[in-house]
Amino acid sequence: MGEHTDRKPCFGDLGVVFPRGEDGLPRSPETCLACPDKTLCLRVALQGRDGIAMQDRRVDQAYESGMMGFWSRWSRKKLLDRKRRTCR
Repeated sequence: MGEHTDRKPCFGDLGVVFPRGEDGLPRSPETCLACPDKTLCLRVALQGRDGIAMQDRRVDQAYESGMMGFWSRWSRKKLLDRKRRTCR
């Protein structure tokens, strides 16, 4: 993962690199799967405001379905809030 200055304009854009499919689940498009920067791009997208919001929704879903307890949810939400405050 070296420094790349010739990144595509879609780099790190969660709506492009990890959009929701027809079933409501996020999926990477075929064009992204062929890209050499796909892993770094998705990591950058998930660290942005939209990515943090997506993680926040997933925590709520896990709590509502009983897959996560109160304290785990509280801790995760607190961590996401800290990330949101320091996000660019």
